[in-house]
Amino acid sequence: MIFAAVRLALADLLSQPFRMALWKSLGLTLLVLIALWFGLEWLFETVAIPFFASFAPDMPAWLDSAGTFAGWAAGLALAIALAFLIGPISAVIAGLFLDDVAEVVEHSYPAMPTGRAMPLWPSLILSAKFFGVVILGNLVALVLLLVPGVNLIAFLLVNGYLLGREYFEFAALRYRPEAEAKALRGRYRTTVFLAGLVIAGFLAVPLVNLLTPLFAAALMVHLHQRVSAREGGLPAVAAEPQPRPLRSSEGRAELPRA
Repeated sequence: MIFAAVRLALADLLSQPFRMALWKSLGLTLLVLIALWFGLEWLFETVAIPFFASFAPDMPAWLDSAGTFAGWAAGLALAIALAFLIGPISAVIAGLFLDDVAEVVEHSYPAMPTGRAMPLWPSLILSAKFFGVVILGNLVALVLLLVPGVNLIAFLLVNGYLLGREYFEFAALRYRPEAEAKALRGRYRTTVFLAGLVIAGFLAVPLVNLLTPLFAAALMVHLHQRVSAREGGLPAVAAEPQPRPLRSSEGRAELPRA
């Protein structure tokens, strides 16, 4: 199930329907990073340097023209933090488009009922949860960087568990109540964790990790469809699901039987 879901999720990333969500996510992420850059520069120039200069009025005159220094300092600070900021920021922003991504993936299964999009407020809460999950995973991995031979393993294990759990439950919540979604994840905890390890590996690749939320959502929607097939089918969330055309001719309409 995992290999099939990964293959289909990678194919989805290159498909035309994904490009709109991809460009929206990348564009907003870039705007946020640019805003952080100028925000840090402003903080150095107008807050940090005057604050420290107030303790020593007789400091050298070159501090009066420290704007260039502030700019470089802000750039260095952002560059150091970029590896940890880019994942959480893209996770928050892409979280706003995950329902769009899930709906595109669900079009691969026209015989199945349509999932239910999350309302705006729960969607914002979910984005905040993704932000917290990625921050927590990276902080734990950062602490363990000092332990030789453990850092990469810790990064994969922590992020694999957290990301696998959150994204699978996202896919399941489009069809199921929260308690039922958590119970389903519990029954397939090993499968979900292994799929989460794939997502964590994706997250570990610089620049490619910008695509992590979209890849993770697609992967877990495909995985949820297959898990649900083993459970006897998806629960209906609408009285009469409307038929939908296939996105491609790759033959993804049928789920493999367990």
